Amino acid sequence: MHVPVLLKEVIHFLKLAGEGIYIDGTVGSGGYTKELLNLTGDSGLVIGIDMDEEAIERSERRLIKFVEGGRLKLFNVNYKDFDLVLKEHGINSISGAVLDLGVSSDQLEAEHRGFSFLKDGPLDMRMSKKQPISAAHVVNKASEHELSRIFRDYGEEKYARKIARAIVQARKVEPLLTTGQLVRIINEAIPVREIRYRIHPATRVFQALRIYVNQELDSLRAFLRKIPSFLRPGGVLCVVSFHSLEDRIVKHTFREWSNPCKCPPQLPSCVCGRKPTVRLLTKRAVRPSESEVTKNPKARSARLRAVQKL
Repeated sequence: MHVPVLLKEVIHFLKLAGEGIYIDGTVGSGGYTKELLNLTGDSGLVIGIDMDEEAIERSERRLIKFVEGGRLKLFNVNYKDFDLVLKEHGINSISGAVLDLGVSSDQLEAEHRGFSFLKDGPLDMRMSKKQPISAAHVVNKASEHELSRIFRDYGEEKYARKIARAIVQARKVEPLLTTGQLVRIINEAIPVREIRYRIHPATRVFQALRIYVNQELDSLRAFLRKIPSFLRPGGVLCVVSFHSLEDRIVKHTFREWSNPCKCPPQLPSCVCGRKPTVRLLTKRAVRPSESEVTKNPKARSARLRAVQKL
């Protein structure tokens, strides 16, 4: 089962908001949600959101007593649409929210989902079956230029152009429909001298495709635009990211919320009138401890940032 990353640290910050209504925007198998239910007490409510149908089913089975008791409500939607869920249920403010932006162990272990380059399966990578475009569609239909851009912009892949060219050549022979096919192409495209010094050669390409297929960065930006107006004073937002692009978006957004002044630095005082709306609970990203990484190696790239509404 998926192990929640930085769980103690996340709950430590969320406790600052006290009891009330909380959102777990990427509920997965319910690791954070279970702790939030303990945090909120008998009068609290946790809203679990996930666009992955299988994740919602897992959480419902695991936390059925809370669902039946009315303290947990689960919704199969993209977390960027949390506001629609709240408005539909007449909720105007919440005490806190948490996002875990990483792909879960459950998703990686499921061969039919196509998230893992270590397992041969359909080249899918969709978080939800409702999504029309899969990774196979992208690698078979996108131009060489577009594939190169995707691998470079979303995966920061050094050999993006070379891999894109190899994919276009390979698909002329046969469609690329499995993760195994894509891994072989990537391995052949990257110089042998580079492979021994790198993480798995397919890591960045698979990451880029997953982010692109699921529009993950757009969802994050949309969520961050909306969430401040729903956090009550004292409310806390925690975001756990695993990718530098995601962490950069969160860091810059939190910094802008906490220090929105646009006045030139030479002015003796602020004249623009823009006031902070949050205080930073994490001056720098919180990293997993050595012991957590030892127990759960997948946690090594996690970064936690948190803010509290003023």
